[in-house]
Amino acid sequence: MRSIRALVGTVAILGLARGAFAQAPAPAGAALTGLRAEYVAEVEAVGKKLIDLAEAMPADKYSWRPAPGVRSVGEVFVHVSVSASTLPSFLGMKKLDGVSRDSEKTVTDKAQIVALLKKAIANAAAAGSAVSDADLDKKVKIYGDQELTQRQVLARILFHMHEHLGQSIAYARMNGVTPPWSKAD
Repeated sequence: MRSIRALVGTVAILGLARGAFAQAPAPAGAALTGLRAEYVAEVEAVGKKLIDLAEAMPADKYSWRPAPGVRSVGEVFVHVSVSASTLPSFLGMKKLDGVSRDSEKTVTDKAQIVALLKKAIANAAAAGSAVSDADLDKKVKIYGDQELTQRQVLARILFHMHEHLGQSIAYARMNGVTPPWSKAD
C-alpha cells in the first residue's frame, strides 16, 4: 500500500512540475526515455553551471566586455535566455513572455538576468517533453529558412548553452571569478 501511495505521490508531483512549465506535455502515460531523457539531464547540468556562474559574477561585472562590439557578461546570459525561449518555440512551445532579441540591451540588472536565465533553462529542459520519440525525425523550419529535424533543434539548444557556458567561464576567469564547481573543497 505504501508503494502505491508513493507512486501516486510521485506521479502527482511530476504532473505538477510539468504543469508549472505550461508547455507541451510528454506523451500520455509515458516518462521521458532515451534521447529526450538524456537531453533534459544535460540541459539541467549545463543550466546549473550557467546559473551558478551568473550568480557568482559580481553585479558590477555584468557590463564588462572583452572588447568593443562583443557581448558583455550580462548580454551573454540574456542571449542564452533568448535562445532557450526561441528555439523551443520551433517545437511548438510558447515563447517566454517579455523575451525578445532586444532583451540583450534592455535587461541589464543582475537579479533580473539571473531570474530570466533560470526561467529560460527550465523552458529549455521542458523542450524534451515537447516532442515524442516518434517525432524526433520530423522536420521543422527555424528562423524562416533552415530546415532541421526536431532532434537537431534539441541538439542546437544544448550545444548553444554549452558554447556560451565556455564563453562565460572565460569571462569569469578574466575577471578573477572562479567557477563555483571548480573550486577546491
